[in-house]
Amino acid sequence: MINLVQNEMTKLMGKRRFMIIAIIIIVLLSMFTYAQSKEAESILERIGTTDWRTELQQQIVDMQNRLSSAGQWREQFQIQIKQSQYYLDNNINPAQPGAPTFIRGFVQNSAELFLPLLVMIIAVDIVSSERSMGTIKLLLTRPVSRFKILLSKYIALILSVSIVIFLFGSLSYLVSAVMFGNQGWSAPVLTGFSSQGGELDISGVRLVSQWQYIIQQFGLAWFISVVVGTLSFMLSILMRSSAAGMGTMLACLISGAILSNMVSSWESAKYLFMVNLGLMDYVSGSAPPIDGMTLGFSLSVLAVWMLGSLIVSFTVFMRKDIY
Repeated sequence: MINLVQNEMTKLMGKRRFMIIAIIIIVLLSMFTYAQSKEAESILERIGTTDWRTELQQQIVDMQNRLSSAGQWREQFQIQIKQSQYYLDNNINPAQPGAPTFIRGFVQNSAELFLPLLVMIIAVDIVSSERSMGTIKLLLTRPVSRFKILLSKYIALILSVSIVIFLFGSLSYLVSAVMFGNQGWSAPVLTGFSSQGGELDISGVRLVSQWQYIIQQFGLAWFISVVVGTLSFMLSILMRSSAAGMGTMLACLISGAILSNMVSSWESAKYLFMVNLGLMDYVSGSAPPIDGMTLGFSLSVLAVWMLGSLIVSFTVFMRKDIY
């Protein structure tokens, strides 16, 4: 089994996709850091100070002024206003300058769409590409069961997801440390906010160090990436064309980003995997797409989808004629 996994990892490394992924992350990081530095300059020019309390108070005022025209974002603005006020009341800077704060924001904004897209690049043709090139027939002639062959590919996928997350975290740290400095790892962060029906619940709020908060974020990002990778893995088996599988998964991810902002009255939508990918919102205390959804519920739904995908993948691969 170890030799099979090594063989699969060698094939993945030979495609140089990790190098492409690293380049994409670096380009996006550069854009993100530049945008954040320009935003800091804009705030300084607008309010004339770098004091975080004054800046946060101005943000609260800006959100209050936008409430009347916020439309479907009104509930989200109300929750953000209450959270910001809670930070002010407890004298805690939610945007402590430094690399950790940048990493925290970058992971939160990337976990639902950007990271899954990177994982999809690896997973969506892990089987279909071998079928289209004909190398799968040679692989199946080896004296190894189909179950072990597919299991080795899935283990290689999990290892690849872990490498992507490691690359993402390492490059985020290196770029942001150069731009913003390395301070702020032990800065306090409030977590445990929850919201239902537009009301912010602070009964479960607790104080953690920023490094603990970031570890929690990366754990959730890894889980989201594994789920998307597993679904892409299933499409790679069901579809002979890598392009078809990639298009299908891309459509699902984009529709999920849209649905999350539009399905508040569609109760059944909470069982769709794409609506449950926003695990970071539970950590930050943002309103769930549908009232009643919790972190535990979304984790359970995603786990069921992942398990179902694995059952379909192994059943089809072991019984279907490969040609």
